[in-house]
Amino acid sequence: MTFNPDAASWSPDTQAVRGGLDRTNFQETSEAVFLNSGFVYESAAAAERAFTGEDERFVYSRYGNPSVATFQERLRLLEGTEACFATASGMSAVFTALGALLAAGDRVVAARSLFGSCFVILNEILPRWGVETVFVDGPDLDQWRAALSEPTTAVFFESPSNPMQEIVDIAAVSELAHAAGATVVVDNVFATPLLQRCGDLGADVIVYSGTKHIDGQGRVLGGAILGTKEFIDGPVKQLMRHTGPSLSAFNAWVLTKGLETMALRVNHSSASALRIAEWLEEQPAISWVKYPLLKSHPQFELAAKQMKAGGTVLTFELLPPQGDRRRRPLSRCWTGSPSSTSRTTSATPSPSSPIPPPPRTVPWVRKAARQLA
Repeated sequence: MTFNPDAASWSPDTQAVRGGLDRTNFQETSEAVFLNSGFVYESAAAAERAFTGEDERFVYSRYGNPSVATFQERLRLLEGTEACFATASGMSAVFTALGALLAAGDRVVAARSLFGSCFVILNEILPRWGVETVFVDGPDLDQWRAALSEPTTAVFFESPSNPMQEIVDIAAVSELAHAAGATVVVDNVFATPLLQRCGDLGADVIVYSGTKHIDGQGRVLGGAILGTKEFIDGPVKQLMRHTGPSLSAFNAWVLTKGLETMALRVNHSSASALRIAEWLEEQPAISWVKYPLLKSHPQFELAAKQMKAGGTVLTFELLPPQGDRRRRPLSRCWTGSPSSTSRTTSATPSPSSPIPPPPRTVPWVRKAARQLA
């Protein structure tokens, strides 16, 4: 495919609408959807050159597809990286990025506050394959410094973290990681490239769940890995090609269209989330509220430094009503649906969250949810 070489100099709003556009000879107004699994060749010799990599062209949609390539190019432009590889889901992006870096005997240092499935990969699956995982408190640079005082292969964290909104100093941790020989992988799903470009802060690899803000409307699953051309076209492409967690052409098309409106949704929802967070702090039934750009947030200054806005998600804890026999708070909730789409709701933690849900939903929790909605 032929992409516009001037696209890197366009504004993010233009990149989100025009980036990666390569019209066919039919000159369609909207990006075409290529639902085919394979491609034809003019001769057996041409097929052989394609499969051996001598000719650069599409061979099989598990390896690459025009609709997927359009999405990859558009997201790459917004993130400002050299290359991008789309995956079937956000978790396949996380697992493939780490799998492309790590082998038996390697060491990875990760923040402790992670999305539940990310924690399982680092705490259970990778150690079973001979990878050592060391967990630290993400905001604590002293813990990072101690953990990275010995050679390390990879570093992984989320900032803001899902769902507890912890902020990691991306620049400082990246500097420490690089001194230890580590590649820094950041899950930037809560911030998106619109609010935080991790590569500009020192990260090497950025992963996304396209299911969240990129789609933004709860329609499809998808994910992406971004980084250097050497990393994406090398170990990532090799692992993706032979293990198969590829993104479907239709989902890629939906995500491409989602990128066109992502700025509208993320900017508006971020402003709403801040107003809701400020209101919640004043409510007597709320124990605490976590939102990156609340001045009460422990890492407020850092968040304001490395993020353009606080994001679309906030986390809070409801106190039990007076007279309730339970002495502990009953529920931790956050705005956003379980897939963190553009619809603002109140929800108890999903099964994939590290926070256990309450034993039952009581009337005052339902009442608070209705008020927030």
